[in-house]
Amino acid sequence: MATHTRRDFLISSGAIAAASAVGATGSAFAADKPDMGFKIESGAKLSVLRWTQFVSAEEKRWMENTKKFTELTGVEVQMDRAGFEDIRPKAAVAARIGAGPDIILGWFDDPHRYPDKLVDVSEVANNLAKKYGGWYDVCKTYGMSGDKWIGLPIAVIGNEMVYRKSHVQAAGFDTFPTDFPGFLKLCQALSAKGTPPGFPLGHSVLDGNGWTYWILWGHGGKVADEKGNVVLDSPETVAALEFVQQLYKTFPPGTLSWLDPSNNTAFFDEKVSLINNGISVYFAALNSTDPKRHAMAEDIFHAHLPIGPVGKPTELQGITQMMLFDYTKYPNAAKAYMQFMMEADQYNAWLHDSLGYVGQTLKAYEKNPIWTSDPKITVYRDVASRMLPDGYAGPLGTASAAVMADYIVIDMFASAASGEQTPKQAAAAAAKRAQRYYKA
Repeated sequence: MATHTRRDFLISSGAIAAASAVGATGSAFAADKPDMGFKIESGAKLSVLRWTQFVSAEEKRWMENTKKFTELTGVEVQMDRAGFEDIRPKAAVAARIGAGPDIILGWFDDPHRYPDKLVDVSEVANNLAKKYGGWYDVCKTYGMSGDKWIGLPIAVIGNEMVYRKSHVQAAGFDTFPTDFPGFLKLCQALSAKGTPPGFPLGHSVLDGNGWTYWILWGHGGKVADEKGNVVLDSPETVAALEFVQQLYKTFPPGTLSWLDPSNNTAFFDEKVSLINNGISVYFAALNSTDPKRHAMAEDIFHAHLPIGPVGKPTELQGITQMMLFDYTKYPNAAKAYMQFMMEADQYNAWLHDSLGYVGQTLKAYEKNPIWTSDPKITVYRDVASRMLPDGYAGPLGTASAAVMADYIVIDMFASAASGEQTPKQAAAAAAKRAQRYYKA
């Protein structure tokens, strides 16, 4: 178990210098190129809305990179923050009324909800792809509409299995299960030992969507097929709901109302010993000044989400995209900022300081030293290569984005798990809700 702190690692290994060299092929952001490849408008000012941090060093580095941009260009950047659940409605309002932040860091396929309200950022995306090994396929799916980039995928926020190793061993498991039957047996054994698992069934943007879509797809269920036909009311969906009915019996009370922070809190309060979450839980323990919480770090481990009957990874990971709205007065300044934040000098330092909480969307950044600085982090390096887009297997668009924004899949699982509806009833009701969006 690594005992170093993040800062110790940076100082002792020179990782920042190494990271800055990753993928660098001659930055367009040298001090003698103040326009940064775009003719920045005179008097330009920008406002940016991003999600509230879970790892303080991540946000600190983001702000330091933003300050560098201002110092180099003279463009003032106002940074505002909102909770994970609040970003999507705020972005939707901005698109509808034509006013708000110039750039919003949204979630999943949000750009596909209002593509005609966003500036084409293809030049930025293509510049970055040429320099940094190209985008992962799933990132191209999320960021593009046709042949145009309507969003810039800046990071994948990986949610994997976070567990107390001693509790898993006490439940009779030497290693973490890799398939659904083994996973269910583990959860049942943990519950019997009084150290249960806990997964959100409230309107949780990352954690709730992440695990419910994973279970749905793992059984072969899906909201829509390749042609965009709603196929949610299926035997595969029913099988997924029946599986979660069994799983839900192992949860502690209250998960029906859990939001994104809820499982973190329950884990540290020792009410649960297995959750789906990011690396932030581990580092919150490792860097805690509370002796009891700090001691938990040695017992915290991570594993990829087990594979279901379909026989391949079906992970839904959080992806955050920078969206540039068409009401901006300074599109060139905004594009310059977006590209600057993803250039090697800035992006590698941001990845490293996030401690693995945010993951790369461009392939060259797999080489960032953070991924091998501690073996407990390495699981999160691979999330972009294991994930599916939330509209799978159908096309992304206003319908898929609306289905997720309306929490249709989470609500379906919550309804069946709680016994409010049978699995067949829950699948049929969810399909009707989804059909409204796909017909529109």
